Parts: sequence; structure tokens; C-alpha cells
Amino acid sequence: MNHNRKHKLIRILIVIFFCGLIAGVILLHDNPLADPITERLKKICACVLLAFGAVIFSVYYDRLTILPKELWQSRKMIWKLAKNDFKKRYAGSYLGFIWAMVQPIVTVVMYWIVFDKVFNTRSQLLAGGIEVPYVLFLTSGLVPWFYFQEALVNGTSGLIEYNYLVKKVVFNISILPIIKLIAATFIHLFFMVILIILSASYGYYPNIYMLQIIYYSFCTFLLVLAASYLTSAIVVFFKDLTQIIAIVLQVGMWATPILWDISMVPDQLKPIFKLNPMVYIVEGFRNSMYGDIWFFEHFYSSTYFWIFTVMIFCLGSLVFKRLRPHFADVL
Repeated sequence: MNHNRKHKLIRILIVIFFCGLIAGVILLHDNPLADPITERLKKICACVLLAFGAVIFSVYYDRLTILPKELWQSRKMIWKLAKNDFKKRYAGSYLGFIWAMVQPIVTVVMYWIVFDKVFNTRSQLLAGGIEVPYVLFLTSGLVPWFYFQEALVNGTSGLIEYNYLVKKVVFNISILPIIKLIAATFIHLFFMVILIILSASYGYYPNIYMLQIIYYSFCTFLLVLAASYLTSAIVVFFKDLTQIIAIVLQVGMWATPILWDISMVPDQLKPIFKLNPMVYIVEGFRNSMYGDIWFFEHFYSSTYFWIFTVMIFCLGSLVFKRLRPHFADVL
């Protein structure tokens, strides 16, 4: 018992040390071009969120680390089931998985015809005087949003769709949400290829900055994974959550700068819009494709995103573990 307490105390001290180190970096970071009051507010908010997350992680360390361990131990089965899930979507159709490639192509072509040919929306003027083709601007925002939308919807319904596996005593049901996310990632990867081709067709050829779309795709994956463990557990007991998520996603597409640029928002309202973590990802995709801006140049946005994602993952893990024994009874 004393041995376990000693290890738990060491873990808590390690968490406190790293959180203190990150808080120190946040406090020491200084942007001479930013408003001092806004800068101070960002630092306070970041440190408060970090402190809150450190407390939660330290108290529930054992419970929070169970889920990552289970996912790692089942990684081979996850990959196998994810490929089967992807193939199952198009089973019985003549073209099979080719339909997964047709969707992004038709979507891009449709927006190109509507905005470039019909409405003659040739370009979008961004902050800093950067002018880019509107179709490229729009597609750069749609690619991560479509990934987020499909992965969240599929991840939420994972337990219900695989209810026959949930009822099996020996099956590890914690891998079901991530299976749906990986299956959605296959389509997203093809979407990314289409985006790069579209970018090159407008003269924005692949460069080192475009490698960041891998980072931002990973950010989207972890954000949806964190949210899916929360939503997939709740939807088993509260079926209306599916409809609520559909409405939230519909509103969220307009609340996220996909069809419009964040520079259009008044400065006093920008912090409110940036509370939406998808703003960080959408803007990151655009900075990668044509902005030539590294992700670490947006220090506070990156800090906020990762703190937010980790906290949602902690919450989702605790809720999933709490409700897990009752899934089979309800389904």
C-alpha cells in the first residue's frame, strides 16, 4: 500500500512540475505587438485552465490512464476493425471504396462551379492584405470541418452501431469510438490530397509549411476522440443527443470561419469566437496551405487548444468509465 502511495505521489509531483514549467513559459512569453490587457487576460486564463487540469489529472490519474493503455494494447485489433468498418460502408456497391473518393471530388467541383463560375467570387482578401482564390480559401476550411463532422457523428453512434459487440463480456468496448474515427480518417486523407492538388492549380505549390496539415489533422483526430468518448457514452442513455449534435454542427459551421474570414470579426469579439477549438484548426489549415505561418507562432491559440482537448479527454474518459458497466443493460 505504501509502495502504491509513493508511486502516486511521484506521479502527482511530476504532473505539478510539468504544469508549473508550462505555466512559466506562458507567463514569460511576451508579444510586443499585442494589447497588454488582452495579453494579461490570456495568460491568466491559460494558467487557470492548466492548474484546473493538473488537479483533475492528479486526483484521477489511475482512472484517466486506463483508457490510453487499453487503446495501445488493442492497437492491432483497432486497425483491423477500422479497415473492416471502412469497407463495410461500400459493401455491395459496384464501385466499392471508389465512392469514398468521388465524394470529395464532387464537393470541390461543386464549390468551384458555384463560387468561381456562377457567383464569380474570384478571391478572398485576408488580414495582412493576402489575397487568395475564394475556392481555395473555402476548401481549406471545409476539409478539416468535414473530417470533424463525420468523425464526431460516427464516433458518437459507435456503441449503438456495434451494440452486439458491447453485449459481449470479453470484448473491449473502449476501442469502438476510435474505430469509427480511423475509418473517417481514410476519406480525410484523400480529401487532403485533393486540397493540395487544388492549391497547386492556383500556384500555391507544396512547401515545408504544408506539412503542418498533418499536425492539424492530428489535432482534429484527438479533439474528436476526446469528444466521442463523452458523446458515445451519453447517447446510449439519451438518444436525443444525436439530434442535438446535428444542430450544434449546423450552427457550428457558420460560427467557425469557413465561409468567412476571422478578420471580419471586431477585435473585441474575436476571443469569444476563438473559444471554438475548430477555429484553431481551420485557420491552421489555411496558414499551412498559403499563409506560410508555423503553428507555434500562434502561441496562446495552441496552448488553449491543447489544454481544452486534454480536459475534454479527461472528462470523456471519466464519464465513459463511469457508465461503461451499464451499456449492455441499456442496449
